[in-house]
Amino acid sequence: MFERIAGRALVPVGIVVTGFLVVCFVLLYAAIKNVVLRDSVEHANNLAGIVLKSTRHAMLKSDRELNRAIIRNISEQKGVQHVRIFNKKGTVVVSSHPEEVNRQLDKKAEGCVICHEKAQPITTLGSMQKARSFKNNLGADVIAITAPIYNDPECANAACHFHPADQKVLGTLDIGLSQEATLASLASIRLQMIIFSILTLVLTMAGVIALLKMIVLVPMRKLQDFAEKNEEGGTALHPPKLPYELDRIAQSFYCIRKRLDNVELNRVNPSPNADPNR
Repeated sequence: MFERIAGRALVPVGIVVTGFLVVCFVLLYAAIKNVVLRDSVEHANNLAGIVLKSTRHAMLKSDRELNRAIIRNISEQKGVQHVRIFNKKGTVVVSSHPEEVNRQLDKKAEGCVICHEKAQPITTLGSMQKARSFKNNLGADVIAITAPIYNDPECANAACHFHPADQKVLGTLDIGLSQEATLASLASIRLQMIIFSILTLVLTMAGVIALLKMIVLVPMRKLQDFAEKNEEGGTALHPPKLPYELDRIAQSFYCIRKRLDNVELNRVNPSPNADPNR
C-alpha cells in the first residue's frame, strides 16, 4: 500500500486529520469540564449561602434545636452528603451526622488546611479556594464548600452570648454535595464527543478519499494506462483528456513518443536524399 501513491497520499492525511480531531477533542472537553465543575462549585456556594442565612436567626437566638432542624432538613435534600458547623476551636457544634457533634477535628484535615496552612488563619477565601473534591468514607466523590461564619455587630452584641468585636470569624460551615450526577453528565458528554469525533473522522476521510480519487487517483490511473499502452509498441496513441498538469505530462509523453517513432521510421526507411555518411 505504501508503495502506491494512494497510500502515500492518504496515510499522512489520515494522521493529520486524526491528530487535529484529537487535539480539538481534548481542548473542548477540558473547557466543558471546567464549566461544569464551576457550575457545581457555584451551586454548592449558593446552597452554603442559603444555609448561613437560614441558621443566622437561630444562632442569634442561640436556638440549637432550630439549628439542628434546619441542618437536618437541608441534609435530606438529594445529593447533600453532609452539613456541619464548626466553632472557632474547630469543634463540630451542629452536624447532619449526630455522631460528629462535639468532635474536635484536626486543623490539617480536609477542609481545614485551606485556612490553617499558615500560622495565622486565613479569614477570607475566594469561591474556588473554598471548594475541594475528595472521596468520603463510602468511596463516593464529593465536592465540599467551606464557608466562614463572619462576626458582625449583631453577633458581637447578641444578648445570648458575647463575641469580641475584633474576632473576625466565629466558625465555619462545611457542606458536601455528591458529584455523582456531575460525573455522570461529564461521562455522557465525553461519550457523545467521542462518537461525534469518530463520525467526523470517518466522514472527513471519506470525503478526502472521494476528492482525492476524483481529482488525482483516477487521472493518474488514466495516465498510467496511456503510458503502458504506448510502451507496448505500435503507433503512438493520442493522450486522453486529463486535468491540470497531468494533461501537460501526457502531451509531452505523446510528443516524445512521436519523435521516437519518426526516428525509428527514418532508420528503417532512410530518405533517398539523405547523406549516407551522415
